[in-house]
Amino acid sequence: MAQIPITTGLGNRYLALDVLRGLTIAFMIIVNTPGSWSNLYAPLAHADWHGFTPTDLVFPTFLFVVGNAMSFAMKKLQEIPRSEFFKKVGKRTLLIFVIGWLLNAFPFFDYNEAGEMVFIDLSEVRFFGVLQRIALSYFFAALILYFGGEKLGWIFSGLALLLYWPIMYFFGDAADPYGLAGNAAIKLDLLVVGAERMYMGEGIPFDPEGILSTLTSIVNVIAGYLVGKMIQAKGNTGTTVRNLLAMGVVLILVSYAWDLLFPINKKIWTSPYVLVTVGWDLIILSGLIFVIEVQKITNWTYFFQVFGRNPLILYVLSGVVISLISMIPVGDGNLRSLIYETAYTSWLGPKNASFLFAISYMLLIWIIGFWMDKKRIYVKV
Repeated sequence: MAQIPITTGLGNRYLALDVLRGLTIAFMIIVNTPGSWSNLYAPLAHADWHGFTPTDLVFPTFLFVVGNAMSFAMKKLQEIPRSEFFKKVGKRTLLIFVIGWLLNAFPFFDYNEAGEMVFIDLSEVRFFGVLQRIALSYFFAALILYFGGEKLGWIFSGLALLLYWPIMYFFGDAADPYGLAGNAAIKLDLLVVGAERMYMGEGIPFDPEGILSTLTSIVNVIAGYLVGKMIQAKGNTGTTVRNLLAMGVVLILVSYAWDLLFPINKKIWTSPYVLVTVGWDLIILSGLIFVIEVQKITNWTYFFQVFGRNPLILYVLSGVVISLISMIPVGDGNLRSLIYETAYTSWLGPKNASFLFAISYMLLIWIIGFWMDKKRIYVKV
């Protein structure tokens, strides 16, 4: 596998973007590593199927900030030869995708019925996942924006959101085209990927980061790009803040109106879901720009900058470290369960214990990020 280059420069981006990126990674770690999946506060759990919770905003916000950062990088990409563009973007896409697939396979072994350690069958490792979706969404958004600029970005986004609706409706089961078992996305993944390489978290083979819903997730990246270009053109001003806020409110209202016919649903990444997440991203970004860039109140931002400067590697480490802790046997359990029972459930109620464990683990990853920042190690994937 190719080496991940390490740089010491942060690139040309504004502080509010770093903070938004950092907020997203911090919240990602919190919602991904509770002490107990059976004891979650409602805002820290995904909607069961249709609906929307704060947790459902995390992943699309990361795609949004990928696009936002792309708005700074695209000028340089457009100045290099086309072959170099494909090499650079293709290499990054492949690297992120492979890292995501390897995370699905980690720690690469399991125990059989006899208690013996055996290597897993790599042909049955889940093919898609969070990093894979980031990779594909980035790749296709980069192609669209490289060849067609903002105009094609707008055209693609509109067509993708509008066409995804009839695709899901007409190719899903007539009785329930947006349900879990019979939607068009699961049918395509079963046909192309195969049940043995799909996510089983819903009780049946179904991948929330599968092929078809990548179409609409690309729009989250393009939206971040378009917003980034707008901010660069208009500046970090009060007018920009008001415009972002107004656009965010409009998108949320439109999404809930559309929800009456085409439900807001993260797991099949519906078009109204894209609109509601972009809407909230605009509102949050407007608030960050107002506080950080307009009012110049920045003394609180460093905590999130630590995450924002090394987002992908810290996300990867958050998955690896918790897996390693869970692999270390202690008594009848493992080190993770021992820590959880001793330091959290021994004196807290179930939900508070679960939440505090997640916060503590996020802080552990932050310490790693803090060390990397002080050493000026920035892993550019």
